[in-house]
This record gives sequence, structure tokens and C-alpha cells, in this order.
Amino acid sequence: MFKLLSTANPKIQKGTKMGYLSFILHLAPADLSGRETCPKRTAGCTAACLNTAGRGGMFKKGENTNMIQKARIRKTEYFFNDRDAFMMDLYKDIQKAIKFAEKQDLIPVFRLNGTSDLSWEKYTVGSTDMNLFQLFPNTQFYDYTKVLGRKVGQYFNYHLTFSKADGNDSDVAEALLQGMSVVAVYDAIPAGVPSADETDLRFLDPKGIMLGLKAKGRAKKDYSGFVIRLTEAA
Repeated sequence: MFKLLSTANPKIQKGTKMGYLSFILHLAPADLSGRETCPKRTAGCTAACLNTAGRGGMFKKGENTNMIQKARIRKTEYFFNDRDAFMMDLYKDIQKAIKFAEKQDLIPVFRLNGTSDLSWEKYTVGSTDMNLFQLFPNTQFYDYTKVLGRKVGQYFNYHLTFSKADGNDSDVAEALLQGMSVVAVYDAIPAGVPSADETDLRFLDPKGIMLGLKAKGRAKKDYSGFVIRLTEAA
């Protein structure tokens, strides 16, 4: 039904209990496609990327790729090689998704950086000279990012959560000062730290707080400093 967007993610599906249906765009992270999609990535987050969590990390014996990974690379190549057509297809997908969600009496919300960290506010659609947040002003968009200083303050329908990683502590401190909520990855989320695993609806979080994600996929074996380890030593 959708050319670029998906709802096939167990975490984003949890939002339906709260009346929301999340649609997510998965591109190939880092430079897996030959083009960079995560400009502020660290060594730790690159190695432990959620790209390999769930079905995305299920490979047949002797292989290092699968249909999901190939699809993400194809989408990424499409984005870089034919930006105008890609943005128009994404626009059309969002239109379809809004209608699809409303038929189920759910509120459609969109996460465009499922496995990337692109600045979507920079990309316009067709001859409109408007980005997706402007074209869908009554629709909620949200993302995680490691890029500080993105010019999104005027888009009240776009929420960003900052991602803690190995070596970006100063950026974390600045993000909190700016009122952003921050998510860190733990081997075990400590008591008192709200879990960001319950739903993916980060735009509902209070401002300026720290949240925790449980390490998944390759992150379970990360000792770079990306995963905060409380239950075992490196």
C-alpha cells in the first residue's frame, strides 16, 4: 500500500493503545548505501545501530544482508539519486497514511528518521517550496537526532528528541538546556528513569528530561560507551 512508509514495527504499534498510529520511514543508516545519512554518528552508535534489531538483523546462515536491508538501501539510493521523485512519493504516502489511520479512528503520526538522521526541514516537495511539516501543518511528526541546532523551532508539529551516544556528553548537556528531552541506551534501565520503550510517541514526553531505552540487537554487546552499563563491567 505504501511505497516508502511502514507500520511494521512492534514498538511503534504500541501507540495504537493510546489512539495513535505511527508510520515510519526506514533508510539505510550511516554510509551503508554509499551515502551518509547520519552526520553526527559515533563509533558506538554506528556499531550498535537499531538497523540490526528485530527482523532487520535476521540473516540466513552465511549471509550478511536480507530483504529488509536491501529495501532500505534501495530507498536511500532513491532519495539521493532522484530527490524530487522521492519527496513526491513520500508526500503521497503521507496522504494515504492519514486516510488509512483515520478510517481506523486513530491519529496518524510520522517518524521519518527510523534508521537515519536527516534534516527533513531542508527538503521541499515539488514546486511548492515547502517542506512536509509545512504541507501537513495539522499532522504530528517526530524524530530522534544527534544534530544540535536544527532550525525547526517554527514547526510546532515536529518534535525532536536528542540521542545520547559515546562522546557527545557536551551536546547532551546543551540539548537539556534547550529544553529537549534526551534518550540514553542502557543495558538495564535504572529505577527512576522513564522508559522510552513503552511507546515511540516521544512528542508526548515532558520537556527537558532523560529517558532510557533498553539495548537491543548488536547494542546488547556494545562496550564502546554508547550503551550505559549498570549491571556488568566491560
